[in-house]
Amino acid sequence: MFKSSNPALRPQVFESFDYAAPRAGTMTVQGTVSKTFLCLAILSAAGIWSWNQAADRAIDGGLIMGAAIGGLVIGLVTSFNPPLARWTAPIYSALQGVLLGAVSQFIEQRYYKGIALQAVGLTACTMLVMLTLYATRLIRVTEKLRMAIVGALGALMLFYLITMLMSLFGVSMPAMDPKIGAKVGIIFSLFVVGLAAFCLLLDFDMIEQGAAYGAPRSYEWYGAFGLMVSLIWLYWQILSLLMRLYNDRR
Repeated sequence: MFKSSNPALRPQVFESFDYAAPRAGTMTVQGTVSKTFLCLAILSAAGIWSWNQAADRAIDGGLIMGAAIGGLVIGLVTSFNPPLARWTAPIYSALQGVLLGAVSQFIEQRYYKGIALQAVGLTACTMLVMLTLYATRLIRVTEKLRMAIVGALGALMLFYLITMLMSLFGVSMPAMDPKIGAKVGIIFSLFVVGLAAFCLLLDFDMIEQGAAYGAPRSYEWYGAFGLMVSLIWLYWQILSLLMRLYNDRR
C-alpha cells in the first residue's frame, strides 16, 4: 500500500490501523514534528559536545566507535519494533550526535574551516525546500515516484555492496573515494544527495498517512526517528559532496 525508501518507515507499519479522522490518543503530524525537533535538539547537544571534545583531542576513539555501532544496532531494533521508538529515538539521536560531531570536527581539520557548518546549512535548506514542495503539492508522491525512488535506492545499495566486495580485493572505485576529485565522483555525490532529498518526500507522506490511519500516538516517535535517519544520511552525503568539490579545486 505505502512504500518508503527509508527502511525505518516500512509500509507494513500502518496497515493494521483503520483509516480514521485524528482523535485523542492517535498520531498527529504536529506531534511528530514536535518530537522531531526534540530529537534534533538532542542530536545537536551531543554533536556540539563531541565537536568540542574532538577539537581539544579529548574524545576517546572507543566512544566514537561505540556510538557508531550503538546507533546502528538501535536503528535496526527500532525499525523492526516501532513502539520502542519512544525510548530508542532519543538514544539514537544522542549516539548519532556524538558520531556526527566528532567525525565532522576531524573532517573540518582535514579540509577547511566551515565545511561542517556549510553541510548543516545545506541540509536544513534542503529539508525546507522538500517540505515546501510536499506541502504545496508541487511534487506529488505518486506510486510511480515511490517506485522510482525505491528502485534507485535499491540500485545504490547494490552498488555499495559491490564496492565493498571489490575493496576486499584491493580494487577501489573513484565514485566512492572522497579523496579523488574526479568528475564522476562529484556527479555520483550529486545523485546520492538528490536521492536522499527525495527520500524525505516519502517520509513526509508516510507520516501523514500514519496520522490519517489513526496510528497510536507512540508512533509519533517512530515518525521522528525515521526523519532523523533520512536527515543524518542527507547531511553525510552533502558533507561528502563538499569534500569532493574541495578536492576537485586543488
